[in-house]
Amino acid sequence: MDEITQLAAELGARLRTLRAQVATAESCTGGGIAEAITRIPGSSRWFEAGFVTYSNRQKTRQLGVPAAVFDQVGAVSREVVEAMARGAKAAADAQFTVAVSGIAGPDGGSPEKPVGTVWFAWCAGDDVLTERRQFPGDRDEVRRQTVRVALEGLLRLTGP
Repeated sequence: MDEITQLAAELGARLRTLRAQVATAESCTGGGIAEAITRIPGSSRWFEAGFVTYSNRQKTRQLGVPAAVFDQVGAVSREVVEAMARGAKAAADAQFTVAVSGIAGPDGGSPEKPVGTVWFAWCAGDDVLTERRQFPGDRDEVRRQTVRVALEGLLRLTGP
């Protein structure tokens, strides 16, 4: 079993114990976190929904991210992933959510936000934790690392 599948299986075991649900709000991973979670047999008991909101318009439409925030700070920002995580929690009525937005490459980067920049937000109850990471590698490697860190964060959130 590969590392990502193992993380997803561990998350499933914790969520079953907690009798809790998780939802994902993804941009740069294109549904990769939800795919990893649903590899696990029985995941329908603890995976509530996955939102793949690649465009800013869909981040606003599906998750309630204020449109003005994109002009202020850009899609790859703390503010956007916080709003995505809260929006997914509200829309899916899940106890836990993770949201990601980043620049997987090979283009789209800038000096302030180079390729490999990813913002994460994890939501439990009213609390949202955020983190910015800078990943090396090509598009596939950035996306794979993003999925791994997203799952690791959910594991931290769901207890020991």
